[in-house]
Amino acid sequence: MKTSVLYKVAMGMAVFFLLAFCLMAATYHIENGGPSIISFFLALAIGFLLNPRLKGFTYTIIIFAAVATALYYPANFVEFKSYKLAGLITPLIQIIMFGMGTSMSVHDFAGVLKNPRGVFIGVTSHFIIMPLIGFTLANLSGFQPEIAAGIILIGCSPNGMASNVISYLAKANLALSITITAVSTLLSPLLTPLLIKLLAGSFIEINVLNMMWDIMKMVIIPIGAGLVFNHFMHGKAKWLDKVMPLISMAGIAVIILIIISAGRESLLHIGPLLILLVLVHNLCGYFLGYWSGRLFKMSERDCRTMAIEVGMQNGGLASGLAKGMGKIATVGLAPAIFGPVMNITGSVLASWWHRKPIKDTEPEVVALT
Repeated sequence: MKTSVLYKVAMGMAVFFLLAFCLMAATYHIENGGPSIISFFLALAIGFLLNPRLKGFTYTIIIFAAVATALYYPANFVEFKSYKLAGLITPLIQIIMFGMGTSMSVHDFAGVLKNPRGVFIGVTSHFIIMPLIGFTLANLSGFQPEIAAGIILIGCSPNGMASNVISYLAKANLALSITITAVSTLLSPLLTPLLIKLLAGSFIEINVLNMMWDIMKMVIIPIGAGLVFNHFMHGKAKWLDKVMPLISMAGIAVIILIIISAGRESLLHIGPLLILLVLVHNLCGYFLGYWSGRLFKMSERDCRTMAIEVGMQNGGLASGLAKGMGKIATVGLAPAIFGPVMNITGSVLASWWHRKPIKDTEPEVVALT
């Protein structure tokens, strides 16, 4: 069967399941709409996967399917035979960070020498803009302290590999993006706990030393192991380059599934406002990141990089830190929502910039490998 036919079948099924869900909602039986809305997202994901123009949004749709599953069947993802599934979050993050390490090399950090000014502006902007926006939104939200603290937490988390993918698609400076990500990650065990203590200390109790160790074991050690693996196995384990992104995406989906299930009641109560604040947080990061580059007269390509590196955060790490504090159902909600929102806005921004030509005359910086 041709791909075009399969695409039409998948999209037709998506429309059917969506109409079924809307009918249940209209007849006040929305509590029975779980199978319909979950099937809608899965059929839509298959349809997007079969369409070259929509393929990049497939993972985001799968995340929505995970969120819908968690909202309708939370009990299945909180505990399994007396084992708290939140215990899976840390090892999943470590696997994701190991995968990030296997895609990097020591040359990525050497980018500081090639473009120290750009790296300094990017890292400084990242650790100033997003934490302060998070602090402002948390204070304006009126949420209970633990949920408000989650907004600050995601603002203080370093960016991850997703920003590098979006930078590539947006025709930004990929080499600069990778270097900013690498340096921000390296600084995160020190700066992230200190910023959270400074900005969220009035909301919840923060143990800086414990948080530093959590970041070391969740981020630095796995990435270090990935770097070592890449150094000795470069070119010898090509299958890993294909498998790790899939494992990482699956891991993030499971993490979101667990967090949404644990915090379902709180999310149903304050969900729309929290989603709005997370969206504002994300968009303000893009906007202020871009103009921080313009302020220092950086090229259009580098300004795009600044926007993406500042606006995109490491939701997985923030979720792991929330779990380490024993507050996954409250502090972990904002990070769990930020991930899907970031993927949507980042993909849209990348698509828009991809179609908008770079007017700068200077040559593009060669990506580091």
